[in-house]
Amino acid sequence: MPSRKSLQAEPCPVARSVDSIGDRWSLLIIRDAFDGVRRFSDFQRSLGMARNILSDRLRKLVEAGILELQTASDGTSYQEYVLTRKGQSLFPVVVALRQWGEKHLFAKDEPHSVLVDKRSGRPVPVMSPQASDGGVLSATEAEVRKVD
Repeated sequence: MPSRKSLQAEPCPVARSVDSIGDRWSLLIIRDAFDGVRRFSDFQRSLGMARNILSDRLRKLVEAGILELQTASDGTSYQEYVLTRKGQSLFPVVVALRQWGEKHLFAKDEPHSVLVDKRSGRPVPVMSPQASDGGVLSATEAEVRKVD
């Protein structure tokens, strides 16, 4: 199977981001890391993915600086995968995907997991891009200025 062409030289931030974290397994690993999963076996149990695929995705996420390997927090000889600052900054991306899915992929009364603010116990409000004046910015009110 030919290797996939890297998009890391593209001038588009979306293309570079998708190249780093855009496949479903990588995003689900990141989601699980936000939920506190840290060990290889726990990722595998949660996601049900083949060991070789999980190993490959974890390696790529470590190489990209999104996860880092640390000595296990319980003092055992295991290593744990922990989100770096760069990885933690993906939280709004995961929340946006979650909120889009809640709105478009579930029937009206279909149960699903809910992201809540630990302090209040209330669901996290829906995110939206903001204009420079603080109002909601729609897609028709924004444009991409491409590199010449």
